[in-house]
Amino acid sequence: MDLTNNFPDEIIKETKSLTEDEKQKLASQSSRLVPEYQANQLEKNAQKHWDLFYKRNETRFFKDRRWTTREFVELLDEDDTNAEPSTRKYLLEVGCGVGNLVFPLIEEQKTKFFFYACDFSPRAVEFVKQNALYDENVIKAFQCDVTKANQLTDVIPSESLDIVTMIFVLSAIHPDNFAGVFETLFKLLKPGGVLLFRDYGLYDMAQLRFKAGHKIDENFYMRQDGTRSYYFSDSELSEMVKSVGFEVKVCGYVHRRTINVKEKIDTPRIFIQGKFIKPQVTINS
Repeated sequence: MDLTNNFPDEIIKETKSLTEDEKQKLASQSSRLVPEYQANQLEKNAQKHWDLFYKRNETRFFKDRRWTTREFVELLDEDDTNAEPSTRKYLLEVGCGVGNLVFPLIEEQKTKFFFYACDFSPRAVEFVKQNALYDENVIKAFQCDVTKANQLTDVIPSESLDIVTMIFVLSAIHPDNFAGVFETLFKLLKPGGVLLFRDYGLYDMAQLRFKAGHKIDENFYMRQDGTRSYYFSDSELSEMVKSVGFEVKVCGYVHRRTINVKEKIDTPRIFIQGKFIKPQVTINS
């Protein structure tokens, strides 16, 4: 059970101060890295691992993300179900999973958005299409590897999107591909469009808990099920998005506590959150 309030999370710039014990835990992770061959296999079989994840968990693992409109007011819109296509706003959810972000938006508000929803896992996309709220007048779901630009641009025209959301998605991708993903999303957004971002922050408890043999590279780890996770610093993320042309409106850490009273578990979490704007005027190189 995640005990949260109804107020927007506070965005702070300071990284977590590590205790000596935590510093030792991080140091011990580097004593035995994931072998290069295994790391390459994880990259090669990334889609298979995520498809197996959804085969095991189906739609049960992730909770609906009903907090997103509290954190990102850009997701709120006028109450108009009869909007003409020409007045619609267009939103792409990168890494839609089984629809835990998009369907609460459709369900909770009458919206002028048209949603594109893509995921790496074909099985996850099928779960989206099987949802009772799936209506192709409102949403188009498709399988996509966002590290391959053409798989997005073949479906979505350049400079056609008002909003892109990336919620706990980029961390699952190899860091070598981060910049290319941001470049593609920058091209798809209209001038003035916004990229809404949330993911795992540097020194999150999940990062500190990895044992030796799970670290692939700096801040990049292998989970038991073969999926991977990266932990971002605010300075790194800001510089990355600015390098492809975004303006940084907000970028910082969110400190939360996940509490399960029944299991007597109190886990501090660190996420990173950002809003990145495509300038109204862009300069062509």
